[in-house]
Amino acid sequence: MKQRPRQFYEFFAGGGMARVGLGDNWNCLFANEWSSKKAESYRANFAPASELKVDDIWRLSAGDLPGQADFAWASFPCQDLSLAGNGAGLEGSRSGTLIKFWSLMRDLARAGRRVPIIALENVVGALTSSEGRDFRAMAELAAGAGYRFGAIVVDAAKFVPQSRPRLFFIAVSELISIPVRHELEEPGGDWHSPRLRAAVANLSPDLQGRWLWWSLPRAPKMTRSLNDIIEFHNDALTWHPTEETQRLLAMMSETNAAKVRTASEYGKRIVGTVYKRVRIENGVRVQRAEVRFDQISGCLRTPVGGSSRQTVLIVEGRSVRSRLMSPREAVRLMGLPESYRLPPRYNDAYHLAGDGVVVPVVRFLASQILEPLLAGGADCRAAA
Repeated sequence: MKQRPRQFYEFFAGGGMARVGLGDNWNCLFANEWSSKKAESYRANFAPASELKVDDIWRLSAGDLPGQADFAWASFPCQDLSLAGNGAGLEGSRSGTLIKFWSLMRDLARAGRRVPIIALENVVGALTSSEGRDFRAMAELAAGAGYRFGAIVVDAAKFVPQSRPRLFFIAVSELISIPVRHELEEPGGDWHSPRLRAAVANLSPDLQGRWLWWSLPRAPKMTRSLNDIIEFHNDALTWHPTEETQRLLAMMSETNAAKVRTASEYGKRIVGTVYKRVRIENGVRVQRAEVRFDQISGCLRTPVGGSSRQTVLIVEGRSVRSRLMSPREAVRLMGLPESYRLPPRYNDAYHLAGDGVVVPVVRFLASQILEPLLAGGADCRAAA
């Protein structure tokens, strides 16, 4: 007998990257996104996308959410929690939407439509923002809605060639029995960082009593490198003039300039990525270009609020070329397939990627936690 698709809601859906990660055995009952530009990409990739409601989450009610969902995903806005944001925490105008999300979950429960499993995704800054009050609020909101919960910290570099650490907070209805093999008595392994452990230690005894240390296997071996992502021979891409590349090199500290010299001496083509960052040197703010050649790109960002766009640097002997990372390269770093349709404008496409969730990470969580629990406790250590 064919298994029925699992039903889910997708909040702060963006371009639907969580949906891609969940896969074809999941059916989206409802998706919400407030940005009309991102909604265009969602519709382009999941046409006709009649389940998508483009509106502010504050305008939604439980009546807008159809059916009975097995799961809800919420990549709530990170700008107020990120180091690149304004530091307002959950009280910020964007990240505060998490409060409304949990209000909807409580309303569904009161209507007899409790969602069994909920996953929240955000930057790791959520662990320490507002001196830990934001993380405590996340736990309190989940507890108040009748859930037990735990979290893991995943750097996407275990799955794709991009350094992108993120917090995944997974809550399970207290009505669900969790097999022992799905949780650890004590934190350990690759997924429970010291920063996460410290945040949990600062929770109240009542909240710690609801805490789950999720048990997960090691990440599968990554099969792609930055060389597999970058387009070396695409004539449609615009390379910087020599003068602009030289200006970029001149912005490097001696440490970063030495990396370029070492790459030049290697004699073979080496690809690196560069971000421009403001550093304080001798009490003065200085813009620096910082390069890495470890086959892992820097974390993609949205090109707003002063954040720079990532630059590709190709070094081959004495030849050094540079250009902006292309949108297609950016979505590859997010683990999206080549068939994924991108917005036509550069900034819109890059913004979509920088605001998204890495697809293979979602698939890993689905195969190792979500699907086993929904199946009634199948071994979460089974292969994906």
